[in-house]
Amino acid sequence: MPSSKESEIPIFIEFESAQVEGILSRILSPRTVESILGKLPFTSRTFLWKEEVYFEIPVSVGPEKPRSTVTPGTLAYWPPSKAFCVFFGDSQPYSPVNVIGKLISPPDLVRRIKRGEWVTVRLKS
Repeated sequence: MPSSKESEIPIFIEFESAQVEGILSRILSPRTVESILGKLPFTSRTFLWKEEVYFEIPVSVGPEKPRSTVTPGTLAYWPPSKAFCVFFGDSQPYSPVNVIGKLISPPDLVRRIKRGEWVTVRLKS
């Protein structure tokens, strides 16, 4: 079994109005996380849906252990839109997502993000 150091990868998610730290977890959705890691860093523009910020990424993966419910601070991949999702409140995904990790920073920091902001996701060095 992989150690937590091998299975958890620290990342930065840098929006124009906030920077947050997260962890990608290979255990949650191994194929999805590996695909994302292979494309880092990437930059995109944000969209909002209820209490979620999401943005298209250069990854195309199908459902992997899809979930219809999440908790605040969940990081997920939404297959239909090839989107990275950051859940900061109690709202639920539009449709099932592949859970890929969690925020380390307080989810409330993401509340200030506006639609159309640039966002970059990169490994934490």
